[in-house]
Amino acid sequence: MSYYIIQQLTEVITARKQASPEDSYVAALHDQGLDKILEKVGEEAIETILAAKAAESSGSNEKLIYETADLWFHSLVMLSHMGEDASAVLRELERRFGLSGLQEKANR
Repeated sequence: MSYYIIQQLTEVITARKQASPEDSYVAALHDQGLDKILEKVGEEAIETILAAKAAESSGSNEKLIYETADLWFHSLVMLSHMGEDASAVLRELERRFGLSGLQEKANR
């Protein structure tokens, strides 16, 4: 399920990128350009942060999971707009696997 759903979502985003902006939210975002897509990524990032803070107080992660899904979705749309997809990010994470966070940061 884990990687497969990302792969499916990537395929859907790619297909909808070519659709009419009147018929597809993804196509509408692409049609509005990178600035609009970045605005949505930023909005979702803030909502995710706020949901995490609320989850810490409430003990319920439901809203956090919901907002994180929105953030991931809009990040995938951003990658698509830039000619990339989730596989590029997964390759980068794979490259970092086995490195300590401190070592990876020092290598930058």
